[in-house]
Amino acid sequence: MKSMNILLVCAGGMSTSILMKKLQQYRDEHGATGQIKAVGLSAYEDVYQDYDVILMGPQVAYRQSEVQTATGLPVAAIPPLDYAVGDSAHIFELAASLVQ
Repeated sequence: MKSMNILLVCAGGMSTSILMKKLQQYRDEHGATGQIKAVGLSAYEDVYQDYDVILMGPQVAYRQSEVQTATGLPVAAIPPLDYAVGDSAHIFELAASLVQ
């Protein structure tokens, strides 16, 4: 697993902060490095410069093209099932596929 800085974006940053903890634990268990941060839609423009990829919660997926245009970064919506169960392996695969 390569090093990636992942920015998670949701409506307010609360639900993705739970997912962020799961992703950080997965990253640490697999010997990877990189920053993972969760923010709300109102805050991503302040921090995106430090990240390689932006993953959006399903509830804000309709803003994906807007975020991609504003940041110039690869952006994807996390599939609802992966988001709901916190499937860290699938979410990391999604992020890695965007960064390559």
